[in-house]
Amino acid sequence: MRISMAKGKGAVIAILAIVLAALLLLTACSPAAQSTEGEKMVRIGWVTALTGPAAGPVQYAHWVIEDYIKYANDEDLVPGVTLVLDWEDGRLDLVRELSAYRKMIDRGDPIIIGITDAAGFMDIVEKDQTPLVNMAICPESIYPPSWTYCVFPLWEESFSVWAQWVVDNWKGDRAPRVGLVGPDEVSGPPSVERAKPYVEELGMELLPSELIPWVPLDTTTQLLRLKAQEADYIYLCTIWSGAVPILKDAERLGLMEDIKFAGAEASLAQGLLEAMGASIEGYTTPRSYPWAMEMDYPGVKLVHDMRRRYGGSLDFQGTEAQTLAFPVVAVEAVRRAVENVGYENLDGLAVKEGLDSLRDFDVYGVQKISYPPGDRRGTDTARIYVIQGGAPVPVSDWMVVPMLMPEG
Repeated sequence: MRISMAKGKGAVIAILAIVLAALLLLTACSPAAQSTEGEKMVRIGWVTALTGPAAGPVQYAHWVIEDYIKYANDEDLVPGVTLVLDWEDGRLDLVRELSAYRKMIDRGDPIIIGITDAAGFMDIVEKDQTPLVNMAICPESIYPPSWTYCVFPLWEESFSVWAQWVVDNWKGDRAPRVGLVGPDEVSGPPSVERAKPYVEELGMELLPSELIPWVPLDTTTQLLRLKAQEADYIYLCTIWSGAVPILKDAERLGLMEDIKFAGAEASLAQGLLEAMGASIEGYTTPRSYPWAMEMDYPGVKLVHDMRRRYGGSLDFQGTEAQTLAFPVVAVEAVRRAVENVGYENLDGLAVKEGLDSLRDFDVYGVQKISYPPGDRRGTDTARIYVIQGGAPVPVSDWMVVPMLMPEG
């Protein structure tokens, strides 16, 4: 299955070039760390979103990444080298993210993690020769394979695995009907819609998407439209803080008795469970990493241990195992680069070669990361979770997701 590349990328790149030239002084951020004479120090860039529409969920990711850099130093995971987390707040705003990225490049960071929509960064990252491990949810953020990477399948691919599970368990006389709801952005239905040809071949009917703001005030009209089309499922393409008002509206309208609700991995977090209570029972989602309370996984236990070790909040949102993969992959790539070329010769190219060498690299048991030629997802598996008794429970084995890559 091949999905067509979205149009307009050239225009986006042109806009980015103008923005970069004009806005180098934007964005309040953490101060750049300074090395002392003789100290071997490597900065790892982290473009976060501690303010803005995703601030609530992102603070938990920030804690994990901060903790792991401290842990890597304490455990001397890159022998003889001190790692520094060089973070900036991009607010999920393109201008601010570009400014943050540019500052990290100017400081000489040999690898950067973060940024949700890296589609507009592809040519810039390649020109700067600095690998970006981004939170890609659409193919334009990692294809054609170049200097951008991810650590989980694309949203349309995870949705396809969920669709397969729904079809396999469907008992109706007709194809299950599914409506997508989310913002009119790369992090919303436009990404997941690309899977339509694939899921319709499986035997699922995908209804026209309903587009809403990041945090909607009222989704009555959109939900009632899907009810009128006899939707069997409504799949939320948003983060959990955006999912709550949609589900509250569905509960108020009495739709949760007749329609089943599901959503992308980012839509399910502890905040959603607390906000919705018993009404969220039966909610399903495809996950590429374990829930952060599955203590049988060494990586999940590590996240909890680090939080205690470094004095952070003991609150967890459930997505911490996925977040852990970002700094783990970055640190390992730096370690391999230093081992291969020496600290004095460390640069983005050496770190990229470290990333490209990863094959079944074990992220403390929560996933294995590989970057074979032509594939920048890192992982290609997911499994289905259902909320039962107030907590997400896995109800399928780990399944290989289809590779839905763009043409060209």
